[in-house]
Amino acid sequence: MNIKNSKRLVVKVGSALVTKKDGTINKEWLDAFSQGIAKLRDNGTDVVVVSSGAVSLGRKSIGITKSKNNMRLEQKQAAAACGQVLLVEEYRKTFTKHDINIGQVLLTIEDSENRRRYLNARSTFQTLLEARIIPIVNENDTVATEEIRVGDNDRLAARVAQMIEADFLVLFSDVDGLYTSNPMVNKKAKHIPIVEKIDDKIMAMAGGAVSQESSGGMATKVEAARIATRSGCNTIITAGKGMNPVEDLLNGCKHTIFIAKGNPGSARKKWIGDTLIITGEVVVDDGAAKALSKGKSLLPAGVTEVRGNFERGDAVLVVSAIGEEIGRGLVAYSKADAERIIGHNSSDIEKILGYSGRDALIHRNDLVLSN
Repeated sequence: MNIKNSKRLVVKVGSALVTKKDGTINKEWLDAFSQGIAKLRDNGTDVVVVSSGAVSLGRKSIGITKSKNNMRLEQKQAAAACGQVLLVEEYRKTFTKHDINIGQVLLTIEDSENRRRYLNARSTFQTLLEARIIPIVNENDTVATEEIRVGDNDRLAARVAQMIEADFLVLFSDVDGLYTSNPMVNKKAKHIPIVEKIDDKIMAMAGGAVSQESSGGMATKVEAARIATRSGCNTIITAGKGMNPVEDLLNGCKHTIFIAKGNPGSARKKWIGDTLIITGEVVVDDGAAKALSKGKSLLPAGVTEVRGNFERGDAVLVVSAIGEEIGRGLVAYSKADAERIIGHNSSDIEKILGYSGRDALIHRNDLVLSN
């Protein structure tokens, strides 16, 4: 199991890697990092980068010299507002050397937990990746409150991996993986190369933060691995301090891999089929039912009626004309808008609604068939 074979990869880097102790950007490291990411891209891997560093870079702009871990919340938020501009510009400059364009995506954990915001963010990621643009993601620290605290971007990276159905999540750390105890305290601690199940014993092995510039420690990374692996995404924790950590990982450097159960697609389908609360029904004609059985999306033209009270992103039942359940899926329109477009061709949606929406009422990636 190797990231060389990854189709879609999320890489998370922390402040201690991106910035130097004096609060400036670590340009040499960032240039080498972008070179490694470019190599992955050349191998056909879609890559999303989740990067900390905005607060560290923005401290001087607001006259703060103390460690970010000793700053008040409002100071962190102001520093993030200044530093995010600097951070993204440095990423833009380094990736331009490889003819790669980037896009900025700012999220909070809530964006991955609210279904409508989740769908919007997921669609944005998909559009960027299809355009061969690398999204640079960070916590939206200016508006976040609880999320800005310990472990924010580790957990956020796992949510992003879940959102885009990544098959690998790489968390670059100050140490080269999980040990039986903190190796910086206990020299006899043993490295654990493979974790097949994250249980209480594994969680107990994780320690706290190991750097003043790191807001998270091993515990937050293992928790992120728990989130990702449940979504079918293998997770790697490895050292990122080397001059080219991506290249080191491609060459088989020491790391801990947390093995996922299933794959991203099956995990997401299970989430849709078994977990979400159903808020309505969509009745389809025989032609649409046949198309769905062949793996097609549900288009408005094949829908005869909608029932219930749902909003965009809610889970609905798809039923036949005689009331038999065909499947469950996430609907792309509210009930009010769906009622206006059902029975019409997708090409008529913009004219009917006054805006250009999605062609499908339920996309095949958001649909789970009952049989």
